[in-house]
Parts: sequence; structure tokens; C-alpha cells
Amino acid sequence: MGEATSGLARGGAITLVRHGEPALSRRVRLSAAGYRDWWARYELGGLKAGQSPPDALREAAAKADVLIASTRRRAIESATAIVAARPFAEDATFIEAPLPPPPLPEWLKLPPRQWGVISRLCWWLLGHNEGQESYAEAKIRAARVAESLIATSARGEEVLVVAHGFFNLMVGRALKARGWRLARDEGFQYWSARRFEPR
Repeated sequence: MGEATSGLARGGAITLVRHGEPALSRRVRLSAAGYRDWWARYELGGLKAGQSPPDALREAAAKADVLIASTRRRAIESATAIVAARPFAEDATFIEAPLPPPPLPEWLKLPPRQWGVISRLCWWLLGHNEGQESYAEAKIRAARVAESLIATSARGEEVLVVAHGFFNLMVGRALKARGWRLARDEGFQYWSARRFEPR
């Protein structure tokens, strides 16, 4: 899945990183249809200017043997900022789970953050997916990703992945289900990292 770099094995840990803050403004109020369009633009957009990843994240990337980013622009730009000039693989398997809003009345106007919560709950708990990837399908994808990362780790290679908040959560759960422990948890804010180690 990834592109290995030379160097000694460092324990085979897996670090899942959320990208930096996107450029698209959240200071709007939208209908469900407006949020659907907003999310489509969010998926295509890059990072807000003037950001720098935390030093600790740069240091973690410097120690990693395998570097991977989702193919979304915000993840690629984040990875580029984190790893400096080192090469990294781009893998569409790590893209975010879909976020279609439910068909609520047009008069209901909410900020994107609230629409995100509502849409995620409807996708996750009620099966609303508008023909896109379902929660069950995303769970299978996350399990396959976890197994692939574990296989890379089994070669003694430390892996760092720059991807997305909710799908990283799903991959983390899949890693835990396979006996891995969460050794460092920075949550799911922009530029946050969660490091998993084999027990």
C-alpha cells in the first residue's frame, strides 16, 4: 500500500493523522441541498493558507518508514507539509466516508458543522447513503485497510497515514479489533495524530 524508505525498523507502529484545516469556509448557513454542494466542494478543495503542522507530527513523519496520503487534495497538501521533501504514496483507499445530507426541508438552514453531524448519524445509524458507499461497505474497507497496514507493519516498518477524521476512526477501531492498542491519542482535530502499536 505504501512506499517504503530505507532505514532501520522502528517497532512497526501505525500512526493515523487527520489533515490540516481546509480553505472552504464554514461560516455559512445552508439547506440540505446547499450542504450537498458545499461537501462536494470540500472534497475537492485544499488547505487554508498560513498553516504549519505541529513539530511533533513532523518528527513522527521523519521516523516513519512508510508514508501514505489519501488522494484528496487536503490530505496531499497536508502530507506534503508534514514530510517535507520525502516521497509518499497516494492511496484512494483512505478517502473519507461519504456524507450525504438527509432530505430535510429547504427552509432549514444550518452551518456545515451541524449538517456534518446530522448527515453522519443518518448515514451511520439510518443507512442514508444516496447510492454512495454505505456504512457497512465503509466498515469492510476500513478492515481491509487495517489488515494491509498490519501486513506492512509486520515487516518491521513504521507507517504514517495522512487521511480523514471519520475514516481514520473506523480504521482505528479495526486495528483495536485486531489486538492493537492506542498508544497516543490526540483526538480528531486538524493535524491530530493517533498512534497504534501491536500488543
